[in-house]
Amino acid sequence: MMTQPLHNTTDAAQDQYHPRPEIDLDYLTELLKELLAIPSPTGYTDAIVRYVGKELKSLGIDFELTRRGAIRATLPGRTAKPNRAIVAHVDTLGAMVTRLKPNGRLSVRPIGTWSSRFAEGCRVTVFNDAGHHRGSLIPLKASGHVYADEIDTQPVNWDQLEVRVDDLSRDEQELFHNGLRVGDYIAIDPQPEFTDHGYIVSRHLDDKAGVACLLAAAKYVLEHSDAKPLPIDCHLLFTISEEVGSGASTVLHRDCAELVAIDNATNAPEQNSSEYDVTITMMDASGPFDYHLTQRLLKLAREHGILHGRDVFRHYRCDAASAVEAGNDIRTALVCFGVDSSHGYERTHTDSLACVARLIACYMQSPAVVPRDADQMGPLKGFPKQQHIRQPPEPQPHHSEKVDRRTASPRAEASPGHDNADADRAPAGFESGGVG
Repeated sequence: MMTQPLHNTTDAAQDQYHPRPEIDLDYLTELLKELLAIPSPTGYTDAIVRYVGKELKSLGIDFELTRRGAIRATLPGRTAKPNRAIVAHVDTLGAMVTRLKPNGRLSVRPIGTWSSRFAEGCRVTVFNDAGHHRGSLIPLKASGHVYADEIDTQPVNWDQLEVRVDDLSRDEQELFHNGLRVGDYIAIDPQPEFTDHGYIVSRHLDDKAGVACLLAAAKYVLEHSDAKPLPIDCHLLFTISEEVGSGASTVLHRDCAELVAIDNATNAPEQNSSEYDVTITMMDASGPFDYHLTQRLLKLAREHGILHGRDVFRHYRCDAASAVEAGNDIRTALVCFGVDSSHGYERTHTDSLACVARLIACYMQSPAVVPRDADQMGPLKGFPKQQHIRQPPEPQPHHSEKVDRRTASPRAEASPGHDNADADRAPAGFESGGVG
């Protein structure tokens, strides 16, 4: 039996309630439709990079590109150090041609990690050197009238799939004559459907819905910048290779202290995610996210009445992992919209996208999590404390104690059979700390 996820709007009596941002949902959903219409498997992202660049320009946001096309945009704040970044990825799953087959079909391999089970029957576009061809990804045994029960017993893997090209291609020579080659990119049709009840069903919501949330949050912040200017610089990052693991490894400023990734939360019976709120992730396969940054996001969600939950993902990585693995000393967190059937034919709800955009807007408008992070290295002063950890006492000088350090120590002179008193003493209390 599937248990219902646990959600919160407020669970801390000391939190003060603030009005939540009103995100332009019409803008968000229309933007998502346009993003889904642009094919962008990892490695074939130039068109969507140009589209996002034009959208940033229309919002009046300055940006620059890396050599390969990752975008770094900047919303200026009152101070440049420390600064923060929020990242979403524009690349999606896809496939690549590995062989032209004698039967006029194409062998393929996946781009990114996804099951061939979700690829069976999907419509595709094959991009070759001179243009593109339409086709379908189908099993080797695709006709029940021919193979009968063998349809259901053939293995599920990418060796069992092929692209049927919708051009005259009865053999390998005709495929070659049509311009098809090994290494051609294959984009999977998203087949989006936006229902009257707020559901969005489509491939590639991961992470084009995250891109739409980030831009919608930026639009809100810009529209309210006179009343509430940003306290610190905020960089909007749009990466192009998250699905293959490199993501945010190269696009960060070295003085960036905080990174929040936006991606999908995985709904399943053993998960605590939902399609109707924002999930704040505590840990994924790369390890725990930063305690203080995550606590800040949880507090903002409570204070602004944003429906949210927490979750842990076992088989999951995001842009934050690649940023840390690239050597960045940076606090990271992961904020997610709920998705059913991730890396398949995905579904989310506009309620979840609205919650994500609201939380991101609140985060943009909040002060630095740890002001000391303005410097990469520094003294202990200003370093944060985690909640409910007993802090060690300050060392006290022992002016009257005279010990010959060559032969004895105060601990050594304790009575036989009795340990030092402090070793067995129950904690007298817990010192609260942490960063809001």
